[in-house]
Amino acid sequence: MKLSDFLNWLDSYLNFEKQQKKGIFWLESMRFLCGKLGNPQNDVPCIHIAGSKGKGSVSKMIACILNEAGYSCGLYMSPHISDFRERIGTADGFFSDKVYEDAADELYRCVSSIPAEELPGARQFTWFELVTVYSFLCFRTAGVDFAVYETGLGGRLDSTNVVLPLASVIMTIEREHTEFLGDTIEKIAGEKAGIIKPSVPVVVGRQRYPEAGKVFEKQAEKCNSLYKDVYDIIHNLSFLYTSEGFMQVKFECDEFDFPVEAKMRFCGEEQAWNAATASVAVKTAVPSVTVSQIEQGLSKASLPGRFEIRNVPSLYGGIRSLVLDGAHTVSSIFYTVNTLCSVFSCSSFDLLFACAADKDIKDIAPLFKGKCRNITITRPGNVRASDISSVASCFSENEMTFEAQTDCSLAVQSALEKASDSGAVLLVAGSFYLLAEVNEFFSHSATE
Repeated sequence: MKLSDFLNWLDSYLNFEKQQKKGIFWLESMRFLCGKLGNPQNDVPCIHIAGSKGKGSVSKMIACILNEAGYSCGLYMSPHISDFRERIGTADGFFSDKVYEDAADELYRCVSSIPAEELPGARQFTWFELVTVYSFLCFRTAGVDFAVYETGLGGRLDSTNVVLPLASVIMTIEREHTEFLGDTIEKIAGEKAGIIKPSVPVVVGRQRYPEAGKVFEKQAEKCNSLYKDVYDIIHNLSFLYTSEGFMQVKFECDEFDFPVEAKMRFCGEEQAWNAATASVAVKTAVPSVTVSQIEQGLSKASLPGRFEIRNVPSLYGGIRSLVLDGAHTVSSIFYTVNTLCSVFSCSSFDLLFACAADKDIKDIAPLFKGKCRNITITRPGNVRASDISSVASCFSENEMTFEAQTDCSLAVQSALEKASDSGAVLLVAGSFYLLAEVNEFFSHSATE
């Protein structure tokens, strides 16, 4: 089955990323379908990662470190920006077409053969469940040595939570998806802590809220799991920016014989801590990995949409620089803004912003106050529900002037033109789907 045909078939199933709906999260369907396929999730040793922010970056860092250690590594992440295969690939790219097609054939044949009356709870599979199982099949088909799985939402009932990992990793927790995960940090942390498995070590990244760490530590104790708080075992962490736009990071770890030093494509204090977390996670899961291999892996890791500095078409040559960042939580946007001002030594910039309806826009909007020359707000494409009027209201309440444009393509064009005229750095943030729209805009511009 061609990948394009497979994706068309997938789109006939409920996609939570496009349509948020309560009551669709449980694991019985995953266990049932995996069982039908011979439990492919058990065929490849893995590392499992949850959290509100940083989990994508850490997933990529871990995969790159394992790759540098001589292992082939499958990488499952979401969302994708331009190509579906960004979700299911390797540390340094994609699998062959044959891997994707053979895995698609296997999944399609299996699902098509299941009578409706056999489905658990008489409930059809969701898009994300099928994609997650598809990742298991791709990794088994490719015969990778390891796999890294990033949760989609939460942890306890996330589709990925049928794996039994070598190590579980929980990144920074924030108030997000409260309709589904709970309205307090403790409740949200409890859902994320659901990936902690009996006797499987858990590595916890730096936390903004101490109460989250307490939830994780309690769950680890309950599961008799070795608990590692990165903030307790990492020391003397430092970072500085190079003239080329890289970040030089250095830190010491109680469990390493030597300090770790790497020049990274990722930038920002949070990414420095993410690098430390990834290093501890890999060493916990695969103790044979060396500090040198960690350094090499960190230096090669990068991801689209994570403080991605893009080339600007000549038509908009007046723009000082274009930065694409999928930051969409209060903390992640705070750090993105600070990182941008530090990397480019600027006190102000232009902004193109959009976010989904479930984001904390009341607390996000003030982070831009006094820092933006020109602001353009829009919708994050046609994928996630958004309320541009709520976004506009919050920016207005903070006494910021802006242009509101419901047509995302026109918003992109307007923001680029204004930044080109002002000679400013243009930050595009708030949604990975907005970043996809920017990429689509550039693709169309290149063909015209």
